[in-house]
Amino acid sequence: MFLNCCHETLYFSIVHFVFEILHEIAGIVKEVGSNVHHFKVGDHVGVGTYVNSCRDCEYCGMDMDVYCSKGSVRTFNSVDVDGTITKGGYSSYIVVHQRYCFRIPNDYPLAAAAPLLCAGITVYSPMMRHKMNQPGKSLGVIGLGGLGHLAVKFGKAFGLSVTVFSTSITKKDEALNKLGADKFVISSDEEQMKAMVNSLNFIIDTASGDHPFDPYMKLLKTGGTLVLVGVPSEVKLNPISLIMGMKSISGSATGGTKERQEMLDFCAAQKIYPEIEIIPIEYINEALERLIKGDVKYRFVIDIENSLK
Repeated sequence: MFLNCCHETLYFSIVHFVFEILHEIAGIVKEVGSNVHHFKVGDHVGVGTYVNSCRDCEYCGMDMDVYCSKGSVRTFNSVDVDGTITKGGYSSYIVVHQRYCFRIPNDYPLAAAAPLLCAGITVYSPMMRHKMNQPGKSLGVIGLGGLGHLAVKFGKAFGLSVTVFSTSITKKDEALNKLGADKFVISSDEEQMKAMVNSLNFIIDTASGDHPFDPYMKLLKTGGTLVLVGVPSEVKLNPISLIMGMKSISGSATGGTKERQEMLDFCAAQKIYPEIEIIPIEYINEALERLIKGDVKYRFVIDIENSLK
């Protein structure tokens, strides 16, 4: 099912990884195979959500291996070509085919790069696909968590007017003063929502809790697009919300191989850094308890290198 080219693999030490989903790994190259031409020992590299694919189907041919027709091999808890189970970042080293490795600019912090390889690309990919990089356009971001805060940062870097929608007033100061959003709206406040009708070109919905969609579709201008990257249990909306405004709703998973590298280079050039908290591996149980309470802004990153000393 999958190709296995050991001469095209990299062996690198893991320095940091994001533990919530056990991928998003950043580290330093220690050895390279004889057919590896894009990396050398000492390079800073990262691995995202998948580490293998068929490399032969329509989607792999488009550098969109995440949508591989035969199923991509996830970085954690997935069966690889040799029958082994992938272990993600819970390791001191990882061997990866060069296709699924991405160069991290040397002046970009490895700990900050790790969350970009899932959370970052998950919002960057649809933003580029739907041409949300047009200065002067308007973007709404639903939810201000790991994905949402990066959507705000990308939106501002693209020159968009960004409005954050949240159910919690406690996130207002963070959205406006730290992340640089232009507006903050309490989504449960009907008056605030009414004031935003027909004002947005795009919406990125990062919320995974169940929520209504019709109120947000009303906020889009004619021809506007809402992209869903969160995972609510269902999506319900009145078809009139789409038909009468020529509006669309789209879904998106993480991005492809080519755009992952583009995103890393963009973040380095624009000095875009995720908001992270670096922790030792011994702190995992406490961190999980804090995750359940929503007490993290916005990614825990495990310092594997120092945890193993």
